[in-house]
Amino acid sequence: MSNANTYITSSCIIRNNTVVKNGVEVLTEADTALPEFLRGLYDRFSGQYPKFHKMDLLSKLGWIATEVLLQDMPMETYAPEETGVVLANTSSSLDTDERYFETVREIASPALFVYTLPNIVIGEISIRHKLKGENAFFVAETFDIEFITGYVQQLLDTGAINACICGWVEQYHITYDAALYLIEKNNRGLGVSFTAESIRKLYL
Repeated sequence: MSNANTYITSSCIIRNNTVVKNGVEVLTEADTALPEFLRGLYDRFSGQYPKFHKMDLLSKLGWIATEVLLQDMPMETYAPEETGVVLANTSSSLDTDERYFETVREIASPALFVYTLPNIVIGEISIRHKLKGENAFFVAETFDIEFITGYVQQLLDTGAINACICGWVEQYHITYDAALYLIEKNNRGLGVSFTAESIRKLYL
């Protein structure tokens, strides 16, 4: 596999109530619970998307991280089928699964049941940005950067896609960590060569 002419053009890290875009801290809010923190990010970076309020926390986290990731990075030059989404985490949708199980004791909640698969976050991102390319959601103990990098590079090398949103979106109870990267064959924005080492530096 080759990473020639493949670039990380944007990155977004959300953890510890802090948002980092392209390696630069753009916002921090201490002592704010995750639901309120994500609502604040929605108000600041997006807004006017009522479906956001119906999402589970995992989907909200991945969705808002994508909003930050794609700020100032227009994707209209790509056909919907040309942009893929490849994500991973360690807890799957367990947080929502547990909350859904609690409702089963009385009246099962269809609103929660919708989110009892981790790849629903990809669906929410894809609906928002009209993406129809290859997508996959993996569950692993840790963020396997080499695996994700290799998988995305193969999709790009074979021409299955020309751009990809990839990374890690983990949320379980009060713990969370989002690290998303926009990978393109076009050199723009951040313009860092797409390698596992580059992803690792931006993640840490």
